[in-house]
Amino acid sequence: MRDRRGDIPEIPGCRLVDIRRFEDPRGSFEELFRSEWFPGAFSSESQVNLSVSEPGVVRGLHFHRRQSDFWVLLEGCLHTALVDLRRGSPAFRRSLMLRQDSGNRKGLLIPPGVAHGYATIERSALLYVVSSLYDGSDEHGVAWDDPSLGLDWRLEGRLPVVSARDLSNPLVADLPEDSLVDFQ
Repeated sequence: MRDRRGDIPEIPGCRLVDIRRFEDPRGSFEELFRSEWFPGAFSSESQVNLSVSEPGVVRGLHFHRRQSDFWVLLEGCLHTALVDLRRGSPAFRRSLMLRQDSGNRKGLLIPPGVAHGYATIERSALLYVVSSLYDGSDEHGVAWDDPSLGLDWRLEGRLPVVSARDLSNPLVADLPEDSLVDFQ
């Protein structure tokens, strides 16, 4: 599924990065993010956020025209969804589910135009770096349960807890053409 560099070939531009942990008798240290890992993806306008979710929560699917995200799961376990919505991408409209587990820490780069979201398997804390300061102008969404995406959230019969905003997201087929970006 992934090559040695951590690229996710199913959706070009998405990337998993090994997060190294250094332990000693005092505890541990992990370098979670360095902008140099992703030349050109992040600037001095980057912002760091923390999202804590209870079990059974679905967040997303969200996407941005200009913003890159870099996720590091600090605690818990997620089923993460990625959907390529970049016109001209060899993976256009391809979807993928990844399992993220804080016990096997990896960072996930999500480029502009790739919709992303997650379902929490257990209480989870997600740290994420975004490449621009939040102002709401670059927020877009697609229905988390759009049947055309074929996403298996592995909710095991539970009804998910979903925000009103995410419940109102359109199906992929109903996305305004000007909300999509071109693959680069």
